[in-house]
Amino acid sequence: MNTDSSDSSAAKKAVHMVHAIYPERDNLFRTIAVSRETLKANQKYFGVQCTQCQTKMEKPLKCAKCKSVWYCSKECQKKNWSNHKPTCHEDERSSGLLKLVRMFSVNQVLMGYLKIGIIFECGLLDNPRMGFDTPFLARVEIAIEPSDVLNFGGLYVNDPTVEEKLQGMLQVNAITPWQSPSMQAPLTPKRLNTWREARARCNEEGFAEDPVGLVEFTGRRCAEDSGNSMTAELHIPSITLAIAMTREPFTSVSALTGIRTKKPLSSASCLEFINGHIRADTQNQLRLRTEMTEQDKEVIRAAGRNEDTFPARLLKEKMQREHLYAGFVQLT
Repeated sequence: MNTDSSDSSAAKKAVHMVHAIYPERDNLFRTIAVSRETLKANQKYFGVQCTQCQTKMEKPLKCAKCKSVWYCSKECQKKNWSNHKPTCHEDERSSGLLKLVRMFSVNQVLMGYLKIGIIFECGLLDNPRMGFDTPFLARVEIAIEPSDVLNFGGLYVNDPTVEEKLQGMLQVNAITPWQSPSMQAPLTPKRLNTWREARARCNEEGFAEDPVGLVEFTGRRCAEDSGNSMTAELHIPSITLAIAMTREPFTSVSALTGIRTKKPLSSASCLEFINGHIRADTQNQLRLRTEMTEQDKEVIRAAGRNEDTFPARLLKEKMQREHLYAGFVQLT
């Protein structure tokens, strides 16, 4: 794979990429992964509410532009437009974020590790009243990357021979807690009310000892995009808290050397597991694959050019954390 140097007078640089796959990867995936049948059955527990009046809906009307907010009627959509307009951005995918977030949310393996990551990022182990007297909110930044890591490398070095049509997959780039430097604004009245209702419902259902918060899934794909997002309640079972407290490390195996190493249980290692698990799903059992859009591709190219845009920075931070990208990080 060849790329031109940014200096037109310089000689061309040859970039050779080698990707090794651990021989037992597919067997490990099958051992851990949630079955198609279970995922299908779990979808009945995933519902959406009208953005304006909070009516629960089975067949919602969605915003035709961003496809990330839903209404029970055109009347509610008109009433909500002045609030929604500033954050409405074009989404090239026909279903927007909804389909991918739904399939992620009904997957108990992925959500289990995401909740552990949120426990660490939101400080639930440090503040015993968080999720009881005080709400917490975690913003989960998602993105689409090529399912073939060699295509990722091609986009990253801006190789013109990369195919136009690429299969992509969902990836989680970051978890950001509410009240971090980038999220100082107070919870909106609607979100606060959503949390209070969720807290009360968990109390009634016998989960008064479990913390409850909110999770916001958001995807940003260009410099001027503030991100389409969706927010849901987040119940963290006591068993998940107990796992986070034990901090049992992950064991990873090098595909090249076979050497086993242990990584401490942390938000970063949970995200790396989530992303690796989705990448290992070559048959799209988890339903988290989708065709990449030009906006998705441009985020990767921008990261390769070291552009200082929010989506590119998030991707670069992810690449610094996860072992898979070590060779690419050295290129820039």
